[in-house]
Order: sequence, then C-alpha cells, then structure tokens
Amino acid sequence: MEDVVLVGSGPLLWLAATQLIAAGASPKAIVETVPRSRYGEAARHLGKALPGWRYLAKGFAMMRAVKKTGVPVHRDAGNIVVEGETAAAAVTFTSGRTRHRIETGHVALHQGVVPNQQITRLLNCEHRFDASQRAFLPVLDENFETSVADVFVAGDGAGIGGAKSAAMRGRLVAMRIAEKAGKSSPKGREGLRAELRRDAAVRPLLEALYAPSQDVLAPHDSTMVCRCEEITAGQIREAVALGAPGPNQIKSFLRSGMGPCQGRMCGLAVTEIIAAARGEEPSAIDYYRIRPPLKPLLLSELAGLDRGAPREAAE
Repeated sequence: MEDVVLVGSGPLLWLAATQLIAAGASPKAIVETVPRSRYGEAARHLGKALPGWRYLAKGFAMMRAVKKTGVPVHRDAGNIVVEGETAAAAVTFTSGRTRHRIETGHVALHQGVVPNQQITRLLNCEHRFDASQRAFLPVLDENFETSVADVFVAGDGAGIGGAKSAAMRGRLVAMRIAEKAGKSSPKGREGLRAELRRDAAVRPLLEALYAPSQDVLAPHDSTMVCRCEEITAGQIREAVALGAPGPNQIKSFLRSGMGPCQGRMCGLAVTEIIAAARGEEPSAIDYYRIRPPLKPLLLSELAGLDRGAPREAAE
C-alpha cells in the first residue's frame, strides 16, 4: 500500500493519512475535493463551533503532520477519474486549473460518513432527510426514541456525531429505558444533554466544509453508482426519463440496490440522482424499501436452521 492515493474530503481522510505515515507507509498523495468557496461558508459557523475547539486543534495537528512529511496535497480538486480496466492504474483530476495524473495501484475514496438506516427502515421507523449531512436520519425525540415505541437509536445511526457523542447518547437512552421500566428517574440527565450540545457544536462547521462534492451528488453518466449490479448514473437517469419516479422503481428497472450490499453503498446516490433529474428534493424521492434479511444468507444456512422448534412450540 506504499503508493496509495487518498481522494476526497473529511476529517477521516487526514486521520487515515496520519495513520499510514505512522505505520511507515506514507500515502503517495492526498487529493482533497473541498472547493475553495467552502472555507468561507464554513467560517460563518466558527463562532458557534468554539466549544468544540479540541476537534479543530486535532484536525490542524493532523494536517501539520502530513505537511511535515512532504506528502503532496492537491486542493480544490474535481473531475476525479480512476483509470484502469480491472484494477486501479492511475487517478486523474483537475486542481489549480491544471489536469494532473498520478500513477498508482491503490486509490482510497472518501466523501464522509452517513448513518446506516437499514435496521430502522426495516422496523418502519419514520425518517427525515437532513440537508446538512445529505442523508436520511430516523426521527427521534429528546431521548433518542424513534417513532416506533421502545425502539431507540444511539450513536452515529442517529446522525453523525462521533465517538464521544455516541457514548453520551447511549447513556441518555439507558436512562430513558430505566425510567420506562419503572426505575427512579436517573440524575444528571440535563447536564449530560448540555455536554452533548457542546460536543456537537463543531458539527455545523464540519458539515459545511466537508459536504459531499458535486462529483458525488451529480456523477457523470459513465460513473458506476451501483457497484454490485454495475449500474451507471446514466442508466439511472435514462430510467427516470422513462418514468421511474423513485429508488424502488429504479430497482425494478435496473436491479440497482439488489446486490450483496442491499443499497448500502448506492442508496443515497440513487436518491440524489433521481431528485436532480426530476427537479425535486431528496426528501420527496425517499429511499429504497428495505426487506429482510438485513444480511445476505447462504441457502445452506437457511437449510441448516432448526426446524423442530416451531413444531414443538405449536404442540
């Protein structure tokens, strides 16, 4: 992995770079897709983000560590193309009005993280589209309970917040479960909520700065969107033109979202492409309908299930 090129945006891109450097396998280059205009947009959130200054300090420290090693960093990159027939051979991109080409056998792409909504969708929990995270989130109350009674979501499944926020959300959920079970009302709940707000103060800045690039939200027709079924963005747009109004109809037309990942990788991109083609918001387009099983099962696994238990229960 000595010649890996990191492409995309977000704090995890810099974290991966520093970890590779620490392991003695410095990346060949970093190709960051954050447009220059984003820095001004993000700066508007700087004042409210100061309670989370430790996150900002950590980010700058990682950038300094990468710069110190001399790893080339190409900023404001766009029009990313990974070359190669059966494996990566090079990555080309535009940066500083110049077209660059870096030969490499490994390209790591990252455009941020989003909640996994497969389980909450399968449980018929209500969801909403969050424009700042460009993702669907389960609708939750102040205790992180979903629209389905007694189903709670803590951690990044409730919206990306990071490890510290995940732990605090988990504690709040535990307090509410104890309360619903008839235990005495736990103390410290309001203080924990205040601490959670302070920890989340940096999120608007990060989400404004590291929003997905247009290459992701509006990929070129030739871009492979559903890797499981090898469906391109152009094929999805053609299906929309033929009358497919949403992801589930696209699935019927093209089988996108029916592969091993069950839409985990392509779902949001499919929604964004349909919304743009129809001139609507992603919230109006919605997401794939999730069906069991959550993970693909081998027929041998199904055949090996204990069939005796249901009959015994019936007796």
